[in-house]
Amino acid sequence: MTTNADVISPEREKLEENLAKVEALTQRLLGALAARKPVNSALAGPDPALYAQAMSAYWQDWVKNPAKVFEQQVGYWGKSFQHYLEANQALAEGRLSPPEDTGPSDKRFRNPLWDSHPYFNFVKQQYLINADAIRTAVDEIDDLGPTEKRRLRYFAEQITDMMAPTNFFATNPDALQKAIDTEGDSLVKGLENLVADLEANNGELVVRLVDEEAFEIGGNIATAQGKVVWRNRMMELIQYSPTTDTVHETPVVIFPPWINKFYILDLKPQNSLIRHIVDQGYTLFVVSWVNADESYRDVGLEDYIEEGYLTAMRHVREICGTRQVNAMGYCIAGTTLALTLSLLKKRGDKQVKSATFFTTLTDFSDQGEFAPFLQNDFVDGIEKEIEASGVLKSFIMARTFSFLRSTDLIYTPAIRSYMMGETPPAFDLLYWNGDGSNLPGKMAMQYLRELCQRNEFAEGRFKLMGETLNIRDVDVPVISIAAETDHIAAWKDCYRGVQKMGGRSKAFILSESGHIAGIVNPPSKKKYGHYLNPDLSQAAPDWQAGAEFHEGSWWPTWEAWLKKRSGKQVPARAPGDSAHPVLCDAPGTYVRVKANH
Repeated sequence: MTTNADVISPEREKLEENLAKVEALTQRLLGALAARKPVNSALAGPDPALYAQAMSAYWQDWVKNPAKVFEQQVGYWGKSFQHYLEANQALAEGRLSPPEDTGPSDKRFRNPLWDSHPYFNFVKQQYLINADAIRTAVDEIDDLGPTEKRRLRYFAEQITDMMAPTNFFATNPDALQKAIDTEGDSLVKGLENLVADLEANNGELVVRLVDEEAFEIGGNIATAQGKVVWRNRMMELIQYSPTTDTVHETPVVIFPPWINKFYILDLKPQNSLIRHIVDQGYTLFVVSWVNADESYRDVGLEDYIEEGYLTAMRHVREICGTRQVNAMGYCIAGTTLALTLSLLKKRGDKQVKSATFFTTLTDFSDQGEFAPFLQNDFVDGIEKEIEASGVLKSFIMARTFSFLRSTDLIYTPAIRSYMMGETPPAFDLLYWNGDGSNLPGKMAMQYLRELCQRNEFAEGRFKLMGETLNIRDVDVPVISIAAETDHIAAWKDCYRGVQKMGGRSKAFILSESGHIAGIVNPPSKKKYGHYLNPDLSQAAPDWQAGAEFHEGSWWPTWEAWLKKRSGKQVPARAPGDSAHPVLCDAPGTYVRVKANH
């Protein structure tokens, strides 16, 4: 006879089935973690000496001014004790409601339960109290230099971000509720996502931000019509097909960063800067850089300049039959364009008519948010990594950039994927962001040591290709576009570099938004505006205070500037010529090569 106790409900059966799946996935998880190669400890965090130095400074504060330290501690204890009393008092009175929440708003705590449920509210408020106490303690340490203090503040913030209750299943109401609603399906799917990410990256945890199956380079992104008309070991040169009957005489060549692929400028037709430039009547060339492997270990900035910049501009001038080009550089490619312009000045070569810089740093006297990663302990770690592999691997750079916005680019995606079991979104920008490139070892160390750490170019002592390059040698007409909330190339630092350039014709545009959205900002969206001020003699804050704000994209403003430097109208040019036969369709072959982790 079957009793009620013998009957297993469908929900219970489903839960037990999912628990069995979890056990099997756990074995895969252990296998994936076992395959992980040892990571250079210098790339995982600061030298322990930084924390020792901070502890020493804190101890000295205690000895010199114990009242100050007691004040910090008593303030923290008082807030925590009062918080505990208020919560208990509410429960004692039979009110299943939290005390009044007077803390700052935080997008991590959007679920109403963080405010309405006594347990979650207590956890949230205590976390915010703890985070504020750590922040205050760091800020009030006196015996640390500004660089060390900036680093300590950064790494302390990383610790508090990591310890947020949203990052743990037992204290995340969204994850708990979804696990209940799906009878554990969300946990199984989340574990499957975690194991898949680990297996795809040799045991290294790289959170997948996007559904990679949703995009095809040359299929639904990077689809502007053009041809590869030249190729060498460093780059493919793409000439885009004209869309107007006539074009400006002087061609345009874009040098994108080789940290990522060029198609950030051609994600889709409606936000493609490449299509926009062609539609305005310009002959446009774009360099697509090689994705370096170990064989590029000894490739340096001199090779990028000689086999990239100078070679590309020579072939552009040959194809178009012109003596000059208008050159554009984005991020690190803009930095290297400035080096190239200094070299050409030394040689008396005037082949560049004007230069456009997108989010370009040329003066590294203030290392900004990258200061934690530009000290010797971290750079020494990178150097050891390069000695072993020959390249600075893409995932190391991606991880570094992600930690500048860890909540948005690490923890929130990890919560959605691993706790909630959600499939990453089909978002073209995130697809591009994850499609990085390796950097040649020699070039990476030149950039980090000589430019970033020692600031040799801005100080006029960067030796390359038999010359001493100086930022003041950049004297062609230049226009620089920077982004107001850029975490990678802070606009004030971009502005300071332009100020140091030697030419008389200089313009600066400050776009709203960040490193990507501030540049990929088509007029049709009418989303982000920009600031203009012709007086570049002022300090950056004064320049912005006196700038005129303009609604909408900076693209038309820049195009009006470029038009004045682009010559007369000539018949539109088809890609290539007899000496430059078409090798393949755009976007070419180099762009399709994926970086190995």
